[in-house]
Amino acid sequence: MSNDFKTLEKPPYLMIAVLFVGAFVAFLNNTLLNVALPTIMTDLGVTYSTVQWLATGYMLVSGVLIPASAFLITRFKTRPLFIIAMAIFVVGTLVAAIAPSFPVLLTGRMIQAVGSSVMAPILMNVMLISFPVEKRGAAMGMFGLVMIAAPAIGPTLSGWVVEHYDWRVLFEMILPIAVLSLLFSIWKLENVLPNRKVTLDYFSLVLSTIGFGGILYGFSNAGNDGWTDPIVLTTIIVGVIGVTLFVLRQLKIDTPVLSMEIFKSPLYALSAIISAVLSMAMMGGMILTPAYVQNVRGIEPFESGLMMLPGAIVMAVMSPITGRLFDKVGPKILAITGLTITAIATYFLHELDMESTHLYIIMIYTLRMVGISMVMMPIMTNGLNSLPARLNPHGTASNNTIQQVAGSIGTALLIAIMNKRTTATAEDLAAQAQANATGPMSEEQILTMKAEITRQALLDGIQYSFLIATGITVVALVLSLFLKRATSPDKKAASSVPEKNVTDTPANATLSK
Repeated sequence: MSNDFKTLEKPPYLMIAVLFVGAFVAFLNNTLLNVALPTIMTDLGVTYSTVQWLATGYMLVSGVLIPASAFLITRFKTRPLFIIAMAIFVVGTLVAAIAPSFPVLLTGRMIQAVGSSVMAPILMNVMLISFPVEKRGAAMGMFGLVMIAAPAIGPTLSGWVVEHYDWRVLFEMILPIAVLSLLFSIWKLENVLPNRKVTLDYFSLVLSTIGFGGILYGFSNAGNDGWTDPIVLTTIIVGVIGVTLFVLRQLKIDTPVLSMEIFKSPLYALSAIISAVLSMAMMGGMILTPAYVQNVRGIEPFESGLMMLPGAIVMAVMSPITGRLFDKVGPKILAITGLTITAIATYFLHELDMESTHLYIIMIYTLRMVGISMVMMPIMTNGLNSLPARLNPHGTASNNTIQQVAGSIGTALLIAIMNKRTTATAEDLAAQAQANATGPMSEEQILTMKAEITRQALLDGIQYSFLIATGITVVALVLSLFLKRATSPDKKAASSVPEKNVTDTPANATLSK
């Protein structure tokens, strides 16, 4: 197939639907086990730090392989690439569903991550080539529905399943959907993405693995183990060195795994920075809210998941609407409005206390999700619109990698701030309680006092972290003031040469058969 990146004459809607299903199960699978980890820990007889690898390991494999997706999409045809990826995901899901022990379950999760890491980049690139720039907002808004809503639904669904069934049902219910997606992909997928023979620089792949893997692992453990932990410090430092060497190598070699040319576009670079800052605030907030609901207020996991569900539903509804608005008004108005709403809602979350009603919590959390849904996909789409089509695979790979790394850093940063503030507040409250004590207390009174101090200290830590998250969101808001609507470099180039009939491209010839 040629290396001619042109918009298809007619979007392959059925093919896009098949890709959507694959991406949906991949994104859903990313957060599906979060609520089930304590149950799995008890059932398989492992420690909490060990069972966390089901989430950490999945994230690490995805984070390491996503940068390589640009090479895979450029080198291999769409149909076999997606079929192989989905087949790997199906095998991983089956292994996890029948896992008799933790090592087998972890192996299944790792295999799942290998398959899922390429699904979203394939879908995004097919969407970019299927719709002209002026219609991409609505199309990418539908993608945002999958990207944001699926992970948000995961904890609620997981809580309900774990409460009523065995945790293996989490994999058993995904398996038939994944198998159907695989069968439909064999039947209906076409090779629509242009590709060419490029060589893989294996040293770049090694540097990417060390760099992104080290950063993701270090920051994902910093929240629990602390920033001074030798392993945390070592992996972060090695990761930063690895990423630096990876970037420098991409600038020197002829066929980079992840082209740094994308950052020559000011609008793409700006969108990447805003997305990173927003991902830090968003992912941290998605961890802090359940911590408040479950650990401070003592609400059961399933009920807390239900409280988060309206936010997920609103995001699902808003993403297509926001996409259409993006096509009409551009990114700046949406970003400023959305980030203002997000900053205000995050500040209100900072003011949650022991008396906040369930309805109030749901309303504020949902309002925050409304704000985020107005920003994420428009910002990302505008950045991709500023790139020449030949760099689409690299732009999508970079976007996904930046969001993974920034989300991990934001989560670790806000949890570390929460833990430090909680510890300091607990010490102050304990000292005050001791100073105010009028006589000896019974063991029951001491335990009650300790529990109350722990709750109050954790509440203060969460409130303070939400205040920091508000500040991070304001940074993104300030950056959004410099946004403007991107125009396609390809369209500019096309205006200076005689028009060609896009139906003559090999991609369209394939579809017209």
